Amino acid sequence: MREVFSLAIAGALGTLSRWALSGWAYRLLGTRFPYGTLVVNVLGGLILGVIMEVGIASELLPRDLRLALSVGFCGAFTTFSTFSYETARYLEDGAMGIALLNIAANVVLCLLATFTGLAAGRALLGGL
Repeated sequence: MREVFSLAIAGALGTLSRWALSGWAYRLLGTRFPYGTLVVNVLGGLILGVIMEVGIASELLPRDLRLALSVGFCGAFTTFSTFSYETARYLEDGAMGIALLNIAANVVLCLLATFTGLAAGRALLGGL
C-alpha cells in the first residue's frame, strides 16, 4: 500500500510540474509551436536518465524511491500523448513541416537529454 501511495503522490507532483512548466514555456516562447510539450519531454528525458543511472548503478536511490520518481513523477510529467495529439493535429491541418519539426525536435532532443542524464548520473556516482 505504501508503494501505491508514493506512486500517487509522485504522479500528482509530476502532473502539477508538467502543467506549470508547460504553461511557463508557452508564456515565454509563444504558442506557434508546442514548446511546452517539447520542454517537458526533454527535461523528462534528462531527469529519467539521471534517476535510472543512479538508481540502478548504485544504492543511492532505494527501489521504492526510484519507482516513485520514474513511474510516478516522470510518467505523469512527460507528455507523449500530448505530443502525439499535437503532431496529429498538424498533420490533419496540412502543416507537414511543423509536424516533422515537432517529431524531429522531440525525438532528437529527448534522446540527447536522456544520454546527458545518464552521463550526469555516472558523474554523480564518480564515473562508475
